[in-house]
Amino acid sequence: MTNQSTNNHYAIEAKKLNVYYGKFLAVKEVSLQIQENKITAIIGPSGCGKSTMLRAFNRMNDLIPSAHADGEILYKGKNIYDPEVDPVEIRRRIGMVFQKPNPFPKSIYDNVAWGARINGFQGNMDQLVEGSLRSAALWDEVKDKLDQNGLSLSGGQQQRLCIARAIAVMPEIILMDEPASALDPIATLKIEELMRELAKNYTIIVVTHNMQQAGRVSDFTAFFNLGENRAGVLEEYGKTDKIFTNPKKQTTEDYISGRFG
Repeated sequence: MTNQSTNNHYAIEAKKLNVYYGKFLAVKEVSLQIQENKITAIIGPSGCGKSTMLRAFNRMNDLIPSAHADGEILYKGKNIYDPEVDPVEIRRRIGMVFQKPNPFPKSIYDNVAWGARINGFQGNMDQLVEGSLRSAALWDEVKDKLDQNGLSLSGGQQQRLCIARAIAVMPEIILMDEPASALDPIATLKIEELMRELAKNYTIIVVTHNMQQAGRVSDFTAFFNLGENRAGVLEEYGKTDKIFTNPKKQTTEDYISGRFG
C-alpha cells in the first residue's frame, strides 16, 4: 500500500461504487468522501444499502459469495478493490464493530490481545491491552477481572470490549454498524460519548437508524435512499447540522422529520 494520499482531508473515498449481490444492484454509483478524524453517519430507510456501503469500505462484502463490486474506494491513494491489495491488511487498517456485541468466548484480556497476536505484535502486550481498554472507556470496570470470560460482561460492556478489540490492532478507520441498537439508553449514551472521544484519533463511519443519535454524534451525514429497482443511492451528503436543519432535498427533510422510512 502506498502512503501517498489523494487528498489530505479524506480518510477514504468512494468513486462511482456499485455493489451487487448476484444480479441485484444493492448500492448504485455512490461517490462519497469521508473526512479524517470526523464521525460520518450513514442514515436512510431499511434496505437502502447502508450496511452494504459500510462493509464496502473494508471489503467485508467479499465474505458473501454472491457479492461483487465495481467502481473504486480509494484509501491512501490506492483502490482497495485492486487485485494486488490484501483484504486482510485492509481490515486491519479499517476495523469493524458490529450491531450485536460479539466478544470471543475467551478472557477479557485475550479478547483484546487476539488480533494483535495474530498480526505478529512484538511490543508490550499488557500495555497494549490496558491502553485499548482505556481508549474504549472500559479499563476501570474490568482491570481486576481481566481473566474473566468476555461473555460475562453486560451488553454495553461487551460492545466496548469489541471496540477495544478493534482499537488493539491500531486501525486508522473504525466502521460501526448500529453499535448501540442492542443496548439500553444508558449504555447507548456511553457508546456515543466514547465515539466522540475516539474521533480525536480515528475516523469513524457509523450506520444508525436513530436520527437523534446521528444528530448528536456525527460531524457529517450521508442520507441513502431507495432508487430505481430498490438500489441504494446517496441522496444527500453534508455537514450534519446542515442536513438536519436545512437539507437541500425534500426527501431528506421528510426522512429526518419522520414522514417516511
